[in-house]
Amino acid sequence: MTTLIIGNSRTWEMVGDLAALTPDQLRGGGCVAQRMLWFARDGDVLVLPFAPPADYLTYVTHLTGTDASSLTVVIPPPDSLGSDILTPDRLADPSFLNDLRRALGDRPPVEIVAVYKDLSVTGLARALAAEAALPGYPFSAQAGDALVNSKAGFRALAAGAGVPLAPGTVVTRPEQALDAITDLFDQGHSVMVKLEFNGGGFGNEILSRTDGVVPTGAPRVVVLPDRPALLSYVQRRWEWLTAGRAHRLVVERFFPGSTTVYAEFIVTDEEAQLIGVGELLMEPLAIGAVLPAQTIDAETRAELLDGAERLVESLRVLGYRGVVSADAILTPDGQVLFTETNCRLTGSTHVHLVLDGRVVDPGYREKRVFLERDGWAVPSFTAAVGRLAAAGLGYDPISRTGVVVTSNDVDGDGTVACCAIADDLQAAEELHRRLGELFVDQSS
Repeated sequence: MTTLIIGNSRTWEMVGDLAALTPDQLRGGGCVAQRMLWFARDGDVLVLPFAPPADYLTYVTHLTGTDASSLTVVIPPPDSLGSDILTPDRLADPSFLNDLRRALGDRPPVEIVAVYKDLSVTGLARALAAEAALPGYPFSAQAGDALVNSKAGFRALAAGAGVPLAPGTVVTRPEQALDAITDLFDQGHSVMVKLEFNGGGFGNEILSRTDGVVPTGAPRVVVLPDRPALLSYVQRRWEWLTAGRAHRLVVERFFPGSTTVYAEFIVTDEEAQLIGVGELLMEPLAIGAVLPAQTIDAETRAELLDGAERLVESLRVLGYRGVVSADAILTPDGQVLFTETNCRLTGSTHVHLVLDGRVVDPGYREKRVFLERDGWAVPSFTAAVGRLAAAGLGYDPISRTGVVVTSNDVDGDGTVACCAIADDLQAAEELHRRLGELFVDQSS
């Protein structure tokens, strides 16, 4: 009963043009791919861009109760972008396919789990005669996942489902962008523009007529005080905003001071199962999450779930299968407005499906708060785990509390991600405060 796990943590439809990524971004993508180890069980086969660090592999499998010696890792040969991420060329390499068939015993896997099910993953499933093992294969094989991960497509889907959206529109030409941005400016609002395909907020920019707007969900604010400044901006940035005129652009009202919340589901043929509700920590881009969400009341949670369920049911009817995160903002005046759907494994899926319910057993579900943050600078992964243990902060399976090092980016930017597991938010925040005595918080 082998599961094939594919760590394609960066794809064209997730982050845009792969060739435009910096070496640090490529390496960071490869480090994130190693997080797929959390999903492994005895006898599984993993496809990763490079070999997982031995100390990280031992640490993860110890916490999940997986026999590390039973796992098989298959690594495709590098391509023109190197060996940091799993590109389509690497996944289609004939020698890799032969190695993978041998690792699987020349039998198709019972299930295929990938970060993102693009055409390279459906092609791999087809090459292994394992189409039935990939959830939603017919939809994904027609590039359906690009359809439902498009930020432009999302607005049409949400509007059709009657889900509340930030005011705005989708544009295809510079003059349409000028009109849409000017209309929102004239109403006294700032504007967020979004590339159709990108992730983590890196494809977003905030536009404002005045200084003083604090960015959230985008790296920067561009001040455009008048029509000539706006015209110049659109002309200069149009190629970037539309990925070389290949994609559409989203223009929507920006709500300063909003909180970003989400509801995550697994969509099957029969239903959409809720696996968690969380809140993203933004500085100004996402640096972590807390789950369950702690700052929303029961009424807001009900509004979030009502809209999310309608969105996810629309996706299910279309044919998408797999993990979906329906993201929304809670505005300062109490509106819940949906902003996008991420139809892939997210930065929190490992917390929802592995830490909450496997590392922390199901009997403690809803009795623990998980506070995860990126950006802890450490001397090495082994040193980080050792310092946690020496300080009495490491995860304790008896109390079901403590700190888990969830992601190992030491070979990338020298940091790790840490998830504090505690009885309540105050205790989780105290664990992170104590982490600051051991490591340097680069995200602050």
